[in-house]
Amino acid sequence: MLDAVRGGATLQGARDGALANLVERDRRLAYELAAGVLRRRGQLDRMLELATANPRLHDVLRLGAYQLRALARVPAYAAVSTSVELAREVAGEKAARYVNQALRKLARETGSGKRETSGATHPSWLVARWQHRFGATDVTRLLAWNDTKPTFTIQPARWSAEALTVELRKAGFGVEEAPYGAGLRVSSADHVSRFPFPAQLPGFAEGGFVVQDPAHALVCRYAAFPPGTMVYDACAAPGGKSVALERGGARLLAGDGRRERVGRLVETARRAGVAIQVAVADLLAAPFRSEALAAVLVDAPCSATGTMARHPDARWRVTQGTIARAAARQRALLAAAAALVRPGGWLVYATCSLEPEENSDIVTEFLARHPQFARVPAPDAVPAALLTPSGDFQSLPQRHGMDGAYAARLGRVR
Repeated sequence: MLDAVRGGATLQGARDGALANLVERDRRLAYELAAGVLRRRGQLDRMLELATANPRLHDVLRLGAYQLRALARVPAYAAVSTSVELAREVAGEKAARYVNQALRKLARETGSGKRETSGATHPSWLVARWQHRFGATDVTRLLAWNDTKPTFTIQPARWSAEALTVELRKAGFGVEEAPYGAGLRVSSADHVSRFPFPAQLPGFAEGGFVVQDPAHALVCRYAAFPPGTMVYDACAAPGGKSVALERGGARLLAGDGRRERVGRLVETARRAGVAIQVAVADLLAAPFRSEALAAVLVDAPCSATGTMARHPDARWRVTQGTIARAAARQRALLAAAAALVRPGGWLVYATCSLEPEENSDIVTEFLARHPQFARVPAPDAVPAALLTPSGDFQSLPQRHGMDGAYAARLGRVR
């Protein structure tokens, strides 16, 4: 998985490809190791002095060090020995001796009472950027949130919240209401890394729920499309927002220009039992005639800086250039969507980014160029604590205990 991420894949994509043939226990441990190394890479690299190590051994050393410092249930001898064997396989006997010496030294320094890592876990430029915007206290909380294994939240689909709660508790899981009543937060008595994959939970096979963070469920509430409205979800995969909107009474046409993701969108809709029409459609290619639609949701691809707890690889993937390129594409997507909305219709723009260049700046610039649109937030759709002074939706992990997300509800007023 780490090789695939280094080659440009997302951790989620690498996981789906690498773990399919493992038994569940091994899948859980492998994912925990990969995600943990990505969360703590900055700390691990400093303690290991990787500048002097063979580049082929970098991930081997990080995996061993993460187990020594952060996984109390893995004995030190096991962390060292498995890393040594992996080094031998990757680069030969000399490499194995190097890894053995480095990790045994780290194990001695760690001791039985010093399991956890400390120090910077995010790129310094990103931390400085957030400090300028949020202040030191908020950034400390944000970094801590990102470095913590994410909570697991589900949204009812074929089953009610009550039925899900009953069945999950009967199976030994803890269940509580998610923040702002946006779903059910599920926990296990075991360590979080032993939490089963969603497919092993009661109700999954029956379509009882979909996995979705409260922030993204709240974006759908904020959209507040009137029941019966035909909504085009233009960047719909993997489909959680389409399911939520259909359950809220809208009629859904879900499209995505990324053909490789449409299969997952179809599967989500099928399992959840919702009547969603699905199409491979590129918003930038004008898939409908001008002014044909009553409502469009643009959940735009973004830098994903609001979901770094859930996607620990994102912190090492994002750059200043990433944000600028995402913003350029977002401007194009929003303008293309606007052309499809008829007078009196709605246009909702959303991201999972914390960056103003991808959020409010995009909307402000759009409104300046498209005077036929205006902000039209729906009264009382979401709690006031989640609204900006302009009436846009904004969730922040360090303040609201969920993913970071943004949305603006625009209306075509003439």
